[in-house]
Amino acid sequence: MAEFFDQIADGEPGLALFLNAGDPSLDILADLVFMLDDAGVDCLELAVPFPGSVTDGPVIRRSHERALALGVGLDEVLTFISNVRPKLHRLRIALLADWSYSIKSRPMAEVVGDIAEAGADGLLLHAVPPRVRPGYYQATKDAGLPVVTTCYHKVSTPQVMAEAAEHASAYLYLVAQYGRSGTAPADGFSDLAGTIAELRLDTHVPIAVGFGVKTRADVTTVHALGADAVIVGSAGVARVEEALAYNRDVVKQFEDFVRSVHPAHTLVDRRS
Repeated sequence: MAEFFDQIADGEPGLALFLNAGDPSLDILADLVFMLDDAGVDCLELAVPFPGSVTDGPVIRRSHERALALGVGLDEVLTFISNVRPKLHRLRIALLADWSYSIKSRPMAEVVGDIAEAGADGLLLHAVPPRVRPGYYQATKDAGLPVVTTCYHKVSTPQVMAEAAEHASAYLYLVAQYGRSGTAPADGFSDLAGTIAELRLDTHVPIAVGFGVKTRADVTTVHALGADAVIVGSAGVARVEEALAYNRDVVKQFEDFVRSVHPAHTLVDRRS
């Protein structure tokens, strides 16, 4: 479990943060990534931007659009990872890519190999068709690239949950509710405990909960229900959007957000 979420060993929830590569621009994003590393964040879920996501709310959709307008695609993201990864002390990078938009046109074994070679610590491939999954699982195994799988609380069938548990080798992403990113379950997170316990029987990788996790209180609540880690997306992306809109220091604004959502992480000086 410690590979992606080192805080688990200390009894603290692991923290993953979602950002689109290219929002902010890649030069600023590099400084932001180094800040996350210094702040003790466990994982950056770094997305290759893609248009028209049906699972994303308006905040992340606008982020995709800003990144796409800068011409950021899979090749640019892999170059970015290869440049920053050797300089990281702790932070893991889980690449999120949409199969249809970023992967479909390339041979699976080749593109998975490129992702592994760039230095990604894991891969979450969005919307992989069932017919493609066996080849995907084999390609990632051959490349030694850990896989992030997903399933939905209350919605995923037992078969989908079993597949997610079987093939997760980085972490298992449990989506707290079916809907758009950024929206929390109407009745809160409390009934996640049963689903987490059920998944725990079939997987030994960390279980991370996302969608609607926005505050320190949310992090504490979800961790208390049995999750090993949380994934925070829209709330952080909104800070980036605000900083860009008002010409503020994006890295400083995001650092403040990290401190607010997970105060257990302590900023260190990488220059020492």
